[in-house]
Amino acid sequence: MRSNNFMAAVLQLAIESNDKIKNLDKTELAIRQAVEKGAELIVLQELHATQYFCQQENTECFDMAEPLDGYTYTRCAALAEELDIVIVMSQFERRAAGLYHNTAQVIDGAEGRVGIFRKMHIPDDPGFYEKFYFTPGDADGPLAGFKPVQTRFGKLGVLVCWDQWYPEAARLMALAGADMLIYPTAIGWNPDDEAAEQERQRDAWVTIQRAHAIANGVPVLVANRAGFEASPMAGESGIEFWGTSFIAGPQGEFWVLADAESEGIYCADINVQRSEQVRRVWPYFRDRRVDAYAGLTKRWLGDIES
Repeated sequence: MRSNNFMAAVLQLAIESNDKIKNLDKTELAIRQAVEKGAELIVLQELHATQYFCQQENTECFDMAEPLDGYTYTRCAALAEELDIVIVMSQFERRAAGLYHNTAQVIDGAEGRVGIFRKMHIPDDPGFYEKFYFTPGDADGPLAGFKPVQTRFGKLGVLVCWDQWYPEAARLMALAGADMLIYPTAIGWNPDDEAAEQERQRDAWVTIQRAHAIANGVPVLVANRAGFEASPMAGESGIEFWGTSFIAGPQGEFWVLADAESEGIYCADINVQRSEQVRRVWPYFRDRRVDAYAGLTKRWLGDIES
């Protein structure tokens, strides 16, 4: 039976090594503390079992990948069953030889895995060399595309990090019936950037995700990592992950907001039915001009003659 009222938690942790056992021990402790606070839905940050290895292009890093039923999943699944909670976890997935994904899995208590989402938008920027490692998720198929995952708390529209910049992804999840949008994330500053530029980047990141909540009339849950991770590349400055995990309501209002530095467990009460109330006042889905949006399927329109 679906529960319309529950407490959710986003975890914001620093990862100090690539020791999966140690990291998942730390994550398990945080999950148990979240449950003690009353949380029933817990969102973990992107690639939480290791440090963010995409600061370099190194084929040895592929050894950290796991199948869907690997160690990271079995640890989280056992915990979800024991505590009777829903966990949104993240992993470096080995799907086949030479085929790897950045994958989120949704585990619903004793039911185990109820759905997955493979990251669709893959960045390739200094310090974020993800195209070297990750194949984008499939566009079609039973485990593909922008499909919400059904849980006891409704349909979860799970997206991953770089997907958060794309309103198309959020909209498609909402159109498919997502009751909330969830973003496991690993994003931060270049320590060499000026403070003003750092703040502009973080503010843009917060704003775009709050806008997804507003435009679609659903809560948004964002779990980002914190702390500094040095780059293994000589001369590179590493990444200072900017934390700022949050849960926002369907009008973009903050229900809980973390700071940039602290590790922590950030909880908020969620009432899924509030989206119904908000959408009655702001009926964006009613007023969409679906007959005029064909251009959204094109790469660019500026070079098309009128």
